Amino acid sequence: MKPPAAPAAPRRRATDARVVVDRLARAFPGATTELAYSTPFELLVATILSAQSTDARVNQVTPTLFARFPTPEALAASPPGAVEDLVKSTGFFRQKTRAIIGAAAAIVDRHGGQVPTDMDALVALPGVGRKTANVVLGHALGVPGLPVDRHVLRVANRIGIVAARTPERAEQQLCAALPPDTWTLASDCLILHGRRVCRPTPQCPRCVLNDVCLHYAAGTGHPPSRGAGSRRRPPQTRPERPATGARRARKRR
Repeated sequence: MKPPAAPAAPRRRATDARVVVDRLARAFPGATTELAYSTPFELLVATILSAQSTDARVNQVTPTLFARFPTPEALAASPPGAVEDLVKSTGFFRQKTRAIIGAAAAIVDRHGGQVPTDMDALVALPGVGRKTANVVLGHALGVPGLPVDRHVLRVANRIGIVAARTPERAEQQLCAALPPDTWTLASDCLILHGRRVCRPTPQCPRCVLNDVCLHYAAGTGHPPSRGAGSRRRPPQTRPERPATGARRARKRR
């Protein structure tokens, strides 16, 4: 009788995730979110607006938005058209307007006008997923949180500190590998590294991690395959699709 086949070896991790974060923290000193805010509520709204937009674009919009609607109470009572005009340049402005007005109303009705400080309450707000909740928890509320966006998912898989197809699974693996007081910093550093160095086509020769990176070890300068680490994830808020052409005709039937 043939002996049973040996179990497949687990995927090798490139290095300790703590080493990766330490190096990136030195490469990007002072790493933090690039969204401008002064209160937890402002960061919540800015993060919702940042879906499929850029932080720079959101930072152009929010000063006027917050000057006109500075509190959850004010935004909850705002005319949707006025908000749409202010956030239009961030894209999907009707959907985002509904989300931020709905989140503001829920904060007023359920939480006395204060942004809640736990994950379950945050993700129950309109337009808020785990990534947005973790951004607010970690940056504005002093609660450990590790936001996983498309950059974190791509970079962490590519380096080899996670083996995950979804943001949720990547978050679980990173949180298990890192001390809670480094979770937010880890996310910020991985995001900046993904934007500036470890892009969809990575700039491996100038990367501070190339001696411990699985992708670099597999072949310097070759872009990664379209696998778990490079696949773009859908945004946490589903964009509106205008009814045009054949779709509009089907709606009339």
